[in-house]
Amino acid sequence: MNIHIKKIVLALLLIITGLPDVSSSIDAMNEKELSGRNIYNKKRVTFIDQPAPDLRFKDQNGKTISLNSLKGKVVFINLWATWCPPCIHEMPSINKLRETFKDNQDLVFLMVDMDGKIEKAKAFMKRKKFDLPVHILDSEIPAELFTGSIPTTIIVDKHNNVVGRQIGGADYSSQEVIDLIDALLNEE
Repeated sequence: MNIHIKKIVLALLLIITGLPDVSSSIDAMNEKELSGRNIYNKKRVTFIDQPAPDLRFKDQNGKTISLNSLKGKVVFINLWATWCPPCIHEMPSINKLRETFKDNQDLVFLMVDMDGKIEKAKAFMKRKKFDLPVHILDSEIPAELFTGSIPTTIIVDKHNNVVGRQIGGADYSSQEVIDLIDALLNEE
């Protein structure tokens, strides 16, 4: 991924999480992680530029989906649970983001219920009237991607590289996020 796209990704992730002074944070990009910055409720934005591990997920029908099989698509992975207030709070914005890109086949949403209770998660989505596909894990997630805190959102580019991780809730319906997804979708 070229350096221009990296800076756009980092800046937009920082903007959506409400960090002040984004320009000085961009200069810290070579540190890869902005862990010294506290965001509301100790959220951390991590800029990552590494190949994605071959994570596996099961969909609502029991079909296994491999992250490697999605190469060529931008993948939005949200790790959540039905009992998690920050997860529930950010869900309408994720639903709105998905609605914005509903006709784009190159963007995949994986809403991963971390309790592994797919029927309960499906019922939650139906009750809340969210059009978000529910999945459960079918493999381990490396600690550098998932520290155990939910919600955690991981964004993977078309080249199957993890480009960012957000720990904690965020507003994914903002114009900044839409622009980020557009940039990743338009990347060669």
